[in-house]
Amino acid sequence: MPAERHPAQGILLMLGATLCFALLDATAKHLAQTFPVPMLVWARYTLHCLLMLLFLAPRLRWQLVATRRPFMNVTRALLLVGVTGLNIAALHLLPLAETTALLFVTPLLVALLAAPMLGERMTAGRWFASLAGFGGVLLIARPGGSLDLAGIALVLAAAGCYAFYQIQTRQLSPTENTVTMVFYTALVGAVATSLAAPFYWGGPLPGAKEALLIASLGIYGGTGHYMLIKAFRNAPASTLSPFLYVQLVWATLLGWLAFGHWPDAATLAGMAIIAASSLALALLPRAGSAKPRC
Repeated sequence: MPAERHPAQGILLMLGATLCFALLDATAKHLAQTFPVPMLVWARYTLHCLLMLLFLAPRLRWQLVATRRPFMNVTRALLLVGVTGLNIAALHLLPLAETTALLFVTPLLVALLAAPMLGERMTAGRWFASLAGFGGVLLIARPGGSLDLAGIALVLAAAGCYAFYQIQTRQLSPTENTVTMVFYTALVGAVATSLAAPFYWGGPLPGAKEALLIASLGIYGGTGHYMLIKAFRNAPASTLSPFLYVQLVWATLLGWLAFGHWPDAATLAGMAIIAASSLALALLPRAGSAKPRC
């Protein structure tokens, strides 16, 4: 018997998840001014992993790591580590709202990659939404604008990694447990960044306040992903998709409150176009696969 759904609860959980992700980005942007980016990535995944071990391992035990496709789970997790590192590096150079908006080109890239990787045919509507979304990107990253080109390149590279991550998520979802997939992202991220620690560890030692902020990265990440999973268990994706883009609102407000930055009119228009295009892609029906993919 399928579990009972509660759409209103799902929407509240989605809003909470997007707030957690926006707070993670804002905190990481602040900390990246002082501490090495890889150290912040290590903290984000290590704390996330410890939280999952503390709260889920006693109940799930070996089910937490049981998988039919370990190699793909590991590569998917490494892609997300790349997303986190590239995004924090971009946040060091770009305002919070613009970085968040540019990362939201991911659904547009997923739509384009789905044809060769998943065998999905692009409809005219999905082509139009994708092209409009990239027009929004050009408004934000327009020639002569004030944004750092290196920062733009970093966040677009993060979006590329995120697109491949989402493609692999769709390939794994039919056979893998969702909680197990989330745990692999935390575990692989913690192990990979810990093994690389001798190459980047250094800089100033954090004080008590900074240590709490660094620890909060893992709390925001772990809590946000947990709330996201619970949201999709309580409401269908078509109901929740519009609320995913509330993260742009949170990011804009936090960028203004914490860093005193407010996007100009052209940037706000570009952000709105990217959000509308990505939302359209989420709601438009996908064409059937051209041929089966294994």
